[in-house]
Amino acid sequence: MIKILFICHGNICRSTMAQFVMEYMVDQAGLKDSFYIDSAATSREEIGNGPHPGTVRKMREMGIPMRSHRAVQLRRDDYDKYDYIIGMDRWNIKNIMNIIGDDPEGKVSSLLDYTDRKGQEIADPWYTGNFEETYIDVDEGCRGLLDYLVNNK
Repeated sequence: MIKILFICHGNICRSTMAQFVMEYMVDQAGLKDSFYIDSAATSREEIGNGPHPGTVRKMREMGIPMRSHRAVQLRRDDYDKYDYIIGMDRWNIKNIMNIIGDDPEGKVSSLLDYTDRKGQEIADPWYTGNFEETYIDVDEGCRGLLDYLVNNK
């Protein structure tokens, strides 16, 4: 089983969107039993809160199912539980490393690293309000990640 943990600052916008999009893609590919997918935050600001209404609205618009989710914070021991810890931007990666301490197995990456847009960041709708732009980024990143995992595992 491949275990993926998506990370953003608050775990209510981008990382939850990535979680739901990836779960949907994996399910559509008939690979649901081969993956465990979750999401978490680097901060404590939104702990216990559900997904942002903009994320919920966008998932409904796209017909992507959502399961119950409450924001949680990344913990140091999550490093041992997951195969891939995927941040949405450079600041997330920096904060992931502050929490886990080290990445000896190379588990930490950025979502768009699995696309032709390596080094770019997932748009943050918290600041822009543009959940469409974030969805386009997340969709592209998840497609690239799934392709990578199917073809390299």
